[in-house]
Amino acid sequence: MSETDATSPPAPRPRPTPGPGALPPLEGMAVVLGTIALSLATFMNVLDTSIANVSIPAIAGDLGVSPDQGTWVITSFAVANAISMPLTGWLTRRVGQVRLFTASTILFVISSMLCGLAPTFGLLVAFRALQGLVAGPMIPLSQALLLSSFPKSKAGAALGVWSMTTLVAPVVGPVLGGWITDNISWPWIFYINVPVGVVAALLTWSIYRRRETPTVKLPIDKVGLGLLVLWVGALQIMLDKGKNLDWFNSPFIVTLAIVAAVSFMVFLVWELTDAHPVVDLGLFRRRNFLVSSIAMSIGYGLFFGNVVLLPLWLQQYMGYTATLAGLVLAPVGVLAILLTPIVGRLVDRLDPRWFVTVSFLVFALVMFMRADFNTQADVEVLLTPTLIQGAAMATFFIPLLALAFSGLEPERIASASGLINFTRITAGSFATSITTTLWWQRATLHHAQLAERLASNPQATQFMAQVQAAGLSHHQGGLLLNQMIDQQAYMLSADDIFYASGYLFVAMVVLVWFARPVKSAMSAEVSAGAH
Repeated sequence: MSETDATSPPAPRPRPTPGPGALPPLEGMAVVLGTIALSLATFMNVLDTSIANVSIPAIAGDLGVSPDQGTWVITSFAVANAISMPLTGWLTRRVGQVRLFTASTILFVISSMLCGLAPTFGLLVAFRALQGLVAGPMIPLSQALLLSSFPKSKAGAALGVWSMTTLVAPVVGPVLGGWITDNISWPWIFYINVPVGVVAALLTWSIYRRRETPTVKLPIDKVGLGLLVLWVGALQIMLDKGKNLDWFNSPFIVTLAIVAAVSFMVFLVWELTDAHPVVDLGLFRRRNFLVSSIAMSIGYGLFFGNVVLLPLWLQQYMGYTATLAGLVLAPVGVLAILLTPIVGRLVDRLDPRWFVTVSFLVFALVMFMRADFNTQADVEVLLTPTLIQGAAMATFFIPLLALAFSGLEPERIASASGLINFTRITAGSFATSITTTLWWQRATLHHAQLAERLASNPQATQFMAQVQAAGLSHHQGGLLLNQMIDQQAYMLSADDIFYASGYLFVAMVVLVWFARPVKSAMSAEVSAGAH
């Protein structure tokens, strides 16, 4: 294996060691164990994007912060993960696929331990950011190594196995996170990564170490990377802190907005003109990639924002435990797991735009059903739209990726995969901040309106009389009434967000038809960039 400086004049090179793509497929127990190892690592990675969702109130309570501030546990992981993902291609050529994947898995285990041991909220957020940073290369590399394990004729089956892992993990995450939080303690949602990660790293290294890719010393776009971190970080902090600092009435928020805007514009110019850009923005010149990226980012952002909102509302204002809130989210995987293999087979025969249209319409239906939630909603009412949402998930990822990668040169698939995952994950992170902020703002408005109506309502006076007759003071009765108003206000606010999300999904049906039709939507090469 040779290591050559890409910036030096051309010189004779030793014959490179064949990479995984040039080696024969694995056979027997090797392919079984290799698939298990890669699936375990992927499962662990994807699980950590959702396992903390229902545990936010418990984490916030233990570490002395508000539940809204607690969402930093989610967003710090997502932003760091999104920033590191575009570097996967450069790191792979510099370090090698197998070494990079194994190192990422081990570092993920270490950072998970640090998250569980964190004594303060600030350290937990820092360790979650580290966890997201080292997790970036794991998903793209697990795809590449898995595809190298199977014959080309079985590439679809290999990705089917991999896809099941990525669908099961988000379903298991809230349920497992809720159960652990209620029955053990929240640090164990991170400690469980340790045995899984150790087994995955050991198996991967023992099976794939002789199938390493050749390495080459490539320059890294340090300016582009710095600008990427600057604008993503500034924008995320602005979104997370804006609510508490009264948005643009705060000089700090104004400064962050200016930094984010200016650094983003400079980032665009630099990346489009640099010889070795950290992000291949030229991909956006392709209409299908541009349309798919926008549709996936907005769609995933709406989905993920609502996934964060629902358990927060259930636990804070409906009296649900973390376990029960997780169970309300769990049914989304039922139809997704059943329908995804069917969609994978049909997307090559039918126009993928139709699948995406169905996905957005089903998402809209789900949001409109949730917009009718009230404080009397039982578990069955809450579960029904979540179950239906599984059909939308099954027809969301694969068709959009098929459109994005259609007609793309094989050597650009890895860059395209990293870029579309970057935009998707970043959108999910931003959506978390935007959703929780809007939820609070709309609840404040509804609270004021409800209180104004009650002030002139005889029933409010009657309620206070009944409370005092029951032995409570006037002040205690006022607190109880305010708590009831709060519950209704936050429910109405959540309904507003569900309605707005539904209308946005309907509008995106128009967007997806701006993409060009593709003759062959799916191929083994295209599939390599999936998820």
